[in-house]
Parts: sequence; C-alpha cells; structure tokens
Amino acid sequence: MTELMEREKYVNSGVHLGMRKKSKDMDQFIFKTRPDGLSIIDIEKIDQRIDVASSFLGRFDKVMFVGRKEGARPVLKKLEESTNFDVQYGRFMPGTLTNPSLDKYTEPDVIVVVDPIIDEQAISEAIKKRIPVVAICDSFTNLDYVDLIIPGNNKGEKSLGAIVYLLARETLKKKGEIEKDEDFGYELSDFTGQRIE
Repeated sequence: MTELMEREKYVNSGVHLGMRKKSKDMDQFIFKTRPDGLSIIDIEKIDQRIDVASSFLGRFDKVMFVGRKEGARPVLKKLEESTNFDVQYGRFMPGTLTNPSLDKYTEPDVIVVVDPIIDEQAISEAIKKRIPVVAICDSFTNLDYVDLIIPGNNKGEKSLGAIVYLLARETLKKKGEIEKDEDFGYELSDFTGQRIE
C-alpha cells in the first residue's frame, strides 16, 4: 500500500485514537478495541479515505471546510492561509448556505465538516441545498447525511492537523494546482502545531 504519510507520523499524531464508544456505522473502520475499551481506527483505512476524499474534492471548484470546535480553529486558519478553500471556523451562522440575503451567504459545491455532531447546522443546511457532505468521523459518529466518511480522531489538534494537512495537499494535487508534495509549501508541523516524527 502506498501511504500518503509515513505510518509512524500517523501514529504519533494520534489519528487512529477513537473513543470508548463506537457506533455501528463506524464499526467497519475500527481495527480493534483495546482492553480499556478505547477504539483504534484502522490507519490503512484512514489513509485510503483521505485519498478517496481528496479525489472527490478535487472535482469541485468551490470547497468549503467547516469546524465549530475550538481545537479546529488553528488548523482551519492554516488551511485558509494555504489554500483557496472557503473556511468557516467558530460559530456557523444560520442561513450561511440557505439565506441569500445574508452577508456571509455562500454556495459551495461541497462541504467538509470537522465533526458531524458539532457541525450539525452546516450539515442540515447542506442537505436542504443538496450539497454533498464530507466528514471527519470519530469512532462514535452517526453517519446519517454524511456522503463521504474520513475516519479519524477529530478531537485532538495534532490528529485533526494531520488529516487536514493531507486533505489540503492531496486535493491541490488532484486539482492540478501543485504537482508534488514539495510544491505545497507547508509542513505537517504547520498544521499540527508541533513537529511529528
């Protein structure tokens, strides 16, 4: 298997650490459950789904990333700086996707949410507008209304940073905006807030 990033970096960023709860929907992505009840998400499946998601996102002109949780803010700010994606962090203003009279009204082709539970407002508006939803899903996520799942730890800044970094880099490659990894101009640590070995 060709990995988008070395396995050790996936492990050290904690992308595979799920929760002590798991949903039936996410069972297909769980590698194992530790004796303490913590779900371990399959790193190969995380890698594959980031690749699939970036291919999907690469087909659209207007990609929007949404993340309400506080830990997502620094990651999404770096995403905003490094791409031309529409990035919404903090409170998602009701009507952003559905009310043309709002200043912040926008019509993306696809949205990516950091956490389907917390970002439910964005998802409900996307459903009304028939906008596809890509979501980073932890082990305990209800997948109703999610069109494309990226399994992974969406709780920690390091893990979220690693997933968003790879999504950004790979999507830009699929769009033909950059040719190779080095052309991205950003390092993993720019997104995770610390060096990941």
